[in-house]
Amino acid sequence: MKLPWTAIALFAAAVFLSLPYVDAQQTQPQNQADMRGMNMSDMQHDSATNPDAARSAMDAMSGEMNMNAHMFMTALRPENPADDKRAAEIVETLRKSIDRYKDYRVALADGYKIFLPNIPQRQYHFTNDRHAFKALFRFDPSQPTSLLYKKVNGGYELEGAMFTDRRKATEADLNARVPLSVARWHKHVNLCLPPREEKDVNWKEFGPAGSIATKDACDAENGRWIPQIFGWMVHVYPYRTDPAQVWAH
Repeated sequence: MKLPWTAIALFAAAVFLSLPYVDAQQTQPQNQADMRGMNMSDMQHDSATNPDAARSAMDAMSGEMNMNAHMFMTALRPENPADDKRAAEIVETLRKSIDRYKDYRVALADGYKIFLPNIPQRQYHFTNDRHAFKALFRFDPSQPTSLLYKKVNGGYELEGAMFTDRRKATEADLNARVPLSVARWHKHVNLCLPPREEKDVNWKEFGPAGSIATKDACDAENGRWIPQIFGWMVHVYPYRTDPAQVWAH
């Protein structure tokens, strides 16, 4: 499969699109240069020319979360009533704030953008760039970074939402937003991108589902090592009837 180097970098970012996800503290010129081109229009363009790669990346990085070489998840802390109460309040606030988005057209009108709408996905992320930027500095349970939809009958059915935090957030920071005894925050790590000049890429080795998961192995293949893509994330499904499934792990 022939693929430009930008494709897997952009699709590996999956739903976490655009610059607001970059840690606010990472303003060095080199980091700015590394992020050039990682915007929505580029991702849409690459997805149109490389749908198979886009679909593979989305499948690897969406749906239910599992720990693997490219995924790090926080450990669940012991359950306690105070955390349960706080988590329930977050869910209630979220549910009330996103009920109107059961009509996905309202979400689009309010500034949410569909990530890769033309690529078949198990779950579609509608992301609000303003909310993503605000999330770098404060947590508002009524303003999730992304809304999570499944495609049905030519439209979209609302399933849940995604909150984010900056990449340098500590576990104490995450716990202050959503309790770690209830939810497992996750981040996408250990990504090896193929050499820019590579024409025929072996995607079993590179990318978000590839076997290369260490810097040494990536260097050996002349790849480009990315320790972590964007920030922390957590999914929540406020419409699920089973309480154990509301904060999907």
